[in-house]
Order: sequence, then C-alpha cells, then structure tokens
Amino acid sequence: MRYALYFAPCADAPLSQTAAAWLGRDAFTGIEHPRTAETDFPAEDLDALTADPRRYGFHATLKAPFHLAEGVSEADLLAEFAAFAAKTASLEVPSVIIGQLGPFFALVPERQHAPLQTFAASVVEAFEPFRAPLSQADIERRKPDGLPPRQRENLMRWGYPYVFDEFRFHMTLTGPVSDAQSPAMANVLNLRFAEFNGRPLRIDGLALFVEPERGAPFLVHSWLPLKAAQQNG
Repeated sequence: MRYALYFAPCADAPLSQTAAAWLGRDAFTGIEHPRTAETDFPAEDLDALTADPRRYGFHATLKAPFHLAEGVSEADLLAEFAAFAAKTASLEVPSVIIGQLGPFFALVPERQHAPLQTFAASVVEAFEPFRAPLSQADIERRKPDGLPPRQRENLMRWGYPYVFDEFRFHMTLTGPVSDAQSPAMANVLNLRFAEFNGRPLRIDGLALFVEPERGAPFLVHSWLPLKAAQQNG
C-alpha cells in the first residue's frame, strides 16, 4: 500500500466530474466512464493517451506516493491528515489554463502563485515523518543520474525531485503527446475544459489517495476541506 497527498476538487465539483469523464475513471468511486471519440482522435487513441493519468486519478501532486515509515500506522497518518486540514487555510489560484509540461498536457496556473508554492511546501514537510525511505529500485526508476543537482538532492532527501523551488503545480490530463498531435489535443482540451480555462481555481481541500498494490489504480481514501474552505462548484 502506498499513500499520497494530492490536491483534488471534491467529488461532486464540476471540475472533478469533467476530468473524470475526460480521463475515463473517477478516482473517488473507481467507476470507469465510457470513452467517446473526439475530432482527430479515435476512442482507442484517447484511451492510450490518457492511460497514465487515468491510473493516478485527477489530481495535483503535493506529497508524492510513499510507503509508511516503520512504526507509523495508517491511523497515525489519518490523524495528521485531519489536523493539517483543520489548521490550513484554503487559497485561490487567480487563473488556471490548459498548458504543456514538455509533451504532457495539464491544467496549470497561468503564472506562478507564491501562496500555492508555500502551501505545497507545507504539505511536503508536514507529512515527511510518515514516509519510508525510497527503496533502491524506486530511486533508480527516477533515473537520478539524469536529474539536475537540485532535483537529485530533493529525490534523496524528500523522496521526490519536484518539491520546493522545483515544484510546478499541474493537474495532468494526458500522457506524452507527439508534436504532430499537440495542436489537435490543445483544441480538444480547450473545448472540454472551457468552463475552467482562464478561471480561478479554489484550493479548498486535501485528498489522501491510496494505491492498494503497486501498479493498481489510485483511489481517494479521504477528502477533507481546508479551513474556511468553500467547496468548488
């Protein structure tokens, strides 16, 4: 069993529902959605292009997947999860857009938002005592020799390369898309997510995801509102 701390809108938020329909699976329920073709993309191609984010569920990574540290129980983690949510204030990202991180498409802030960076860092630090050290196999999966020095240091210290100054908030919508397909994919996503594109995004809750066994689809174990949060939708 691995655990992860992610941002996800609540289960019935319009963004959660739209993303579940796009990815083909709802991480809150485990229910799969039937795939329909889009202009320039047969259904089977979309299945392949969304396979990786579909397994993880719609989210933004805050504390990357981890095994529990020795001597720590799930009950201990849940207690800290509840305490952290109760004392941490919600915030709003002024504008999110459909963007690209290399060959991947994602919902990203239109520009970096300092309160969001601070919030993400606080999650990394608060839940670090619950994380078991990475196995050598897990380290090797990240190909540390190919990472810049700061990211390699983060991997060894925090179990994930993309924390603190290296953190970039993103809610992944595709796996890698070829250069030839990218313009068409951008058009599809801008249409599918038009209601949210260029709009504020309320960071109003924290989700604890679980991976029951390695390689299995992630599921939402618990979702809690942040202090003084107004639910999306």
